[in-house]
Amino acid sequence: MGRRLRTAGVVPLALLPFTLLGCGLGGDDKADGGPTRVPVQEASTKARERVQAYLDAMAAKDPAAGRHQLCATMQAGFDAAATGPNGDFADHFKVPAATITDIRTGAKGQEVSTTVTVSVGTKKATRSLLFTVTRDGADWCIAGEEPGGHLPAPSVTP
Repeated sequence: MGRRLRTAGVVPLALLPFTLLGCGLGGDDKADGGPTRVPVQEASTKARERVQAYLDAMAAKDPAAGRHQLCATMQAGFDAAATGPNGDFADHFKVPAATITDIRTGAKGQEVSTTVTVSVGTKKATRSLLFTVTRDGADWCIAGEEPGGHLPAPSVTP
């Protein structure tokens, strides 16, 4: 009976490397032409860069710079609405403040929550916007913008 228990333990251990390769552990996906994996920190950094560049373009009233941050699928809609009466780049809006408040991984990519203060004359309004940033080939781009966002994650003190 002792020999049967030892054999039962050896078989799973012998198969473990093959199981890990099937899960993506132990193999380099790029070497076999498979999908590339992006570390969470890199994804967060790239998402922050794209959204910050878009917010800066809004404040500077530079639609071309804003358009450059968008995925191709968003560009046609952007061209039609960006400088319209309620567009992000409308001439009568000023953007005195825009802040990234949270970044997290979502179902469609990195979700970047922001608060944007817009003023028209003496009136000011602060709104939350949620940007979705995805990887498109080797580059990153904004794939979505909608009202709302996530509350910042609570900070953890050691």
